[in-house]
Amino acid sequence: MPSRKFVALLAKGNARLICQRGTSHAIFKRISKGITYHATVVIAKDELSSHYMLIVLRQLGFTDDEIDNLLGQ
Repeated sequence: MPSRKFVALLAKGNARLICQRGTSHAIFKRISKGITYHATVVIAKDELSSHYMLIVLRQLGFTDDEIDNLLGQ
């Protein structure tokens, strides 16, 4: 999946871009059940591995059910 689609997927999951300063990475933030999660995401990449995307989703506090719902949309 390209970075742009992954970023759109994160936005659907209520993750928000909080910082990107002229680099190929951005920091996303998500609040779930009162806990704030942060993750760094590669922005300018044509293809992200499924393993990398799963790591980012986990760092942002997504559960298995939430991940299934996001990917099923």
